[in-house]
Amino acid sequence: MPTAWFYRLKAAQRDLITRCGGIKRSAEIASLSQSQMGRFNNDGDPELMPLPAVLMLEHECASPLVTAIMAELNGRRLADNVDAGEIANASIMASHAEVVVQAGELMAKGAMAFADGRLTSSEAAGIDRQAASLERAISDLRLAAANARAHGLTVVGGAK
Repeated sequence: MPTAWFYRLKAAQRDLITRCGGIKRSAEIASLSQSQMGRFNNDGDPELMPLPAVLMLEHECASPLVTAIMAELNGRRLADNVDAGEIANASIMASHAEVVVQAGELMAKGAMAFADGRLTSSEAAGIDRQAASLERAISDLRLAAANARAHGLTVVGGAK
């Protein structure tokens, strides 16, 4: 039986494949077959993506999804090397709204999954996917909040 760390890596691989445009496009980027990429995308398959494929796909979508999980599993976190001007354009209100939307969708997915008193593997995978979306939204909100603290941004008007 696979363990929790395995499912975290499989979920990150699935997110990476999605961000790169799906199985076919990801297979092209990583120079792998579509069937192999499909196995990486399948929770029920024990095969994990090789490191070169992870690096190529993360470079393509400019997001270290699998690398971040590997760091997290070892008690570490990645730090972004982000330009301050780029951060200044973040909208804290839009980021907050996205967190609220994603949290609502996670609650709805959980309520539907738990309604019959049983949680299937498919329902758990759906909850995991929605939790990943919420996690990304929270990360974006935290970045916008840090920017607001550092630069004194306002959410109304244009004055600091």
